[in-house]
Amino acid sequence: MMRKFGLPVVLVAAFALLPATADAQTPKKGGELRFAVSAEPPDYDCHAATSFAFVHPVRPHYNTLLKFDPANYPKVVGDLAQSWEQSKDGLTYTFKLKQNVKFHDGSPFSSADVKATYERIRNPQNGARSIRKAAYADIASIETPDASTVVFKLKAKNASMLTNFASPWDCIYSAAKLKEDQKFPERNVMGTGPFKFVEHAAGSHWVGERFADYHVKDRPYLDRYRAIFITNTAARVNALQAGEVLSEFRGHSPADRDKLVSALGNKIEVHESPWICSLVVTFNTEKKPFDDARVRRALSLAIDRYQGAEALSKIALVRHVGGVLRPGYELAASPAELLKYPGFGKDINAARAEAKKLLAEAGVKDLSFKFLNRNVPMPYTPVGVFLIDQWRQIGVTAEHDQPETKAYIANLRGGNYEVGLDFNCDAVDDPNLQLAKYISADRSPINYGRYNDRKLDELYDAQKGELDPAKRKQILRQFGQHALTEAYTFPTIWWHRIIVNWKQIKGWHMSPSHYLNQDLQDVWLDQ
Repeated sequence: MMRKFGLPVVLVAAFALLPATADAQTPKKGGELRFAVSAEPPDYDCHAATSFAFVHPVRPHYNTLLKFDPANYPKVVGDLAQSWEQSKDGLTYTFKLKQNVKFHDGSPFSSADVKATYERIRNPQNGARSIRKAAYADIASIETPDASTVVFKLKAKNASMLTNFASPWDCIYSAAKLKEDQKFPERNVMGTGPFKFVEHAAGSHWVGERFADYHVKDRPYLDRYRAIFITNTAARVNALQAGEVLSEFRGHSPADRDKLVSALGNKIEVHESPWICSLVVTFNTEKKPFDDARVRRALSLAIDRYQGAEALSKIALVRHVGGVLRPGYELAASPAELLKYPGFGKDINAARAEAKKLLAEAGVKDLSFKFLNRNVPMPYTPVGVFLIDQWRQIGVTAEHDQPETKAYIANLRGGNYEVGLDFNCDAVDDPNLQLAKYISADRSPINYGRYNDRKLDELYDAQKGELDPAKRKQILRQFGQHALTEAYTFPTIWWHRIIVNWKQIKGWHMSPSHYLNQDLQDVWLDQ
């Protein structure tokens, strides 16, 4: 069946359809939700995190100012904000906050905590890291006229500001704890969310328990949740099939979906959705020959994305060919526009001939390098193997290197690589978020290419402040053309999300992002 969630269309394929009255069931309290996670978080700081491995175990401990309505993406609703208003000139956002909210240590929540949190996000100090500070660069000041009011004043219009405030990464921290130590959240878990932290057993599991003083009446329904770390794909699927876990909220391959449907039949539900996620090849431009645009562009030209998408969609959770924005999103390049970008034409023989010529001109026709990838099997391994084979077609040799997640991210952040397979995923279709990967490194911490390109910065700022969708789209086409010609970072194939849940999981909603709907506030077990 088809269900519309605002801008994108989410396809939900249910092999065991619930009756139409399912949402009207009275939620049951109690129980422990056990779910699998295929990697572990490198640390505990929301503001520095980019991976589902963080969101799935850690996010239930926190609230944000706003959030996306779980059942009506991309509608924005309040989380810690009771209400809000935007000034007519678009430069002031005023939030009225919920009262009687407590942190897990019993201390009261107030506007001071929101201010301290966003000051940290937009301008981290004393060793703190903020991955998304570029998204909040337009904030000129944050004022707190009273304990339940916070006012953000902007220095420039920002078409995505309300979306930014709903980011699941903007966990609200205690101002008191941040005053003591700006790096407190890296090693400690203490929020206002529906679940209190119990334990993290490295290599085994993560446990949260119901916060009795949670500010939403009768929530959460669950007594506990247990995130079980299972890195091996086959073991994860077997655990789901055996009922040892009831879900894995990131996504399955088509083959694993089919295996589970065959084995479990009407005991499970299957949900499918376009995914705001792509794997991107990124180059360390501080290392030769990857400071040369000809070399980078050649490696993009060598890839037959269309054939690859067709073949990989049968075995992996990737399916769609697109540019710097998700294919199908209203501001993304159309299929016809996409054909004009380097590496996105359909004459692969001509593209590879051009790639070989560019490598020869750069003096590296026998190029070889170590290719950094993540040891998460799906979809990193099959996409990595595919890319290495594509580069072999133009005489390039790449050695596949797949460390575990913590080392992989550390290598990207530290520049300890030549060519890497990075991910560009976020919670919502929005250029300000997706394009932060491409703008200059001195502006964006998630640019691991270690380059600065002021043309990209100028185009990014121009689209960010353009409130007319048609004009914004024109600027975005210029951005895409320049980004994919320089090819500091380029997309491979966009993802397709498949989730398999046991039927007793209720109150969880599918979305086009594996970062959304994971606070578990409204989830309950029908058992």
